[in-house]
Amino acid sequence: TAKGRTLERNTMEARVGQSLSVDFMLEFLVENEFDRNDFVYEPGQFAIRGGIIDIYSFAHELPFRIELDGDRIASIRTFDPSTQLSEKMMEFITIIPNVQKGLVREEHQSFFDFVPVETIIWSKNLEYIIEYVKTSFNTISEKYGEAFHSEEQQVILKISEVFDTAAQTIERISAHRNIEFGGKSYFEHEERFVFNMTVPQHFNKNFDLLVSQFYKNQHQQYTSIIFSDSSRQTERIYSILEDIKKPAEFEGQALKFSPLNVAIHEGFIDHDLKFSCYTDHQIFDRYHRFRLRKNYSKSDAITLKELYSLKPGDFITHIDHGVGRFAGLETIDVNGKPQEAIRLVYKDHDILYISIHSLHRIARYTGKEGAAPVLNKLGSTAWSTLKQKTKKRVKDIAKDLIALYAKRRAQKGFAFTKDTYMQTELEASFIYEDTPDQVKSTVDVKKDMEKEFPMDRLICGDVGFGKTEIAVRAAFKAVTDGKQ
Repeated sequence: TAKGRTLERNTMEARVGQSLSVDFMLEFLVENEFDRNDFVYEPGQFAIRGGIIDIYSFAHELPFRIELDGDRIASIRTFDPSTQLSEKMMEFITIIPNVQKGLVREEHQSFFDFVPVETIIWSKNLEYIIEYVKTSFNTISEKYGEAFHSEEQQVILKISEVFDTAAQTIERISAHRNIEFGGKSYFEHEERFVFNMTVPQHFNKNFDLLVSQFYKNQHQQYTSIIFSDSSRQTERIYSILEDIKKPAEFEGQALKFSPLNVAIHEGFIDHDLKFSCYTDHQIFDRYHRFRLRKNYSKSDAITLKELYSLKPGDFITHIDHGVGRFAGLETIDVNGKPQEAIRLVYKDHDILYISIHSLHRIARYTGKEGAAPVLNKLGSTAWSTLKQKTKKRVKDIAKDLIALYAKRRAQKGFAFTKDTYMQTELEASFIYEDTPDQVKSTVDVKKDMEKEFPMDRLICGDVGFGKTEIAVRAAFKAVTDGKQ
């Protein structure tokens, strides 16, 4: 339909070797609601620096960098928005409009306008969804009746729009090949598949019950599988089950189950294939954390974010030249090509230009609050001398610390025993999945506790980052050895 062609009409393709002018690209991007910036760090942005065009299209998870040789595309590559470094060469790219702006303002378009007829549509409990929408609409209509105020009328109209949209969606789904799954079907289907499957019982951290179930599975010739994307959690399960007392009727029989390092949402039992599948988070009554593929946002582009927050006059520290003042961005000529650069002003109004590819060498000045630093002189030895003095002072402090730790190491302390079954079960019962930092901190704390000299360790972390859980594990380890 004409309505469904808006996105297609405003989509542009670019290929290496193709003719492309900067003016045409600028006009296309502005017309399609892209924002021009000095650097791109989120979808819907673009930057032009001489013959280089950076575009963050909604068609790809990384931005594109198009390099022109005159009016011809010499190369296309993706790059990391946080480091601005190239990642992968491309031969062909697609640039779609800023769908969060212009296209949405023009009209609402159904997703199905862009889906080929041969596409298979999967829907779960479609009948239930339709009934729910109808019931909600009828309930609100009856509640307000004909005597409703203007605001309430707007609510009714809005719900009516939702209902109409739902009806149109059903109509569009019916035009495609569709597969429904769930309790009730909406469409008449040519074939119906019924799976002989059930949901496993909840163990709620009752490992005796789990062991009994595994033995029952073995007796019935069912294969027991535990799904977990954490090898550490799998090790915990092995450790716990080894210490569990075996049921009398299965005494002498080896317990059999297979770990699989894949995460699934919930367990199931397939009675035809004789598979009993369990998940570690259901066994331990923990939350299941979904792992999404990496995406990029402003938070990933820390350096660029800081750069945009800078104002002329702010102090900047360059690793090689010392403290200067930020004087904004400026276009300079580099080997005959214009390029964006950061302008820093040093003592006696000396100017230093920093390429955007050298952002890692500068940082916002941090010092005593309220006290302005002294600007460094370009070419002088003052900054290098200060760095050398600082390095020497750090070495002196390090020597004192080494001497102090040597004294502490010579003192005798209580060496706690290795983890017991109870410690393993406690840690496995944590309702959240450990972060990598929590895992490392826990291991380091326990290593210190098991040594013969006093522990000296500080755990630092922001609110909600899991410090308490590490403290609980350390306290429990102390209690199991009869200590406070």
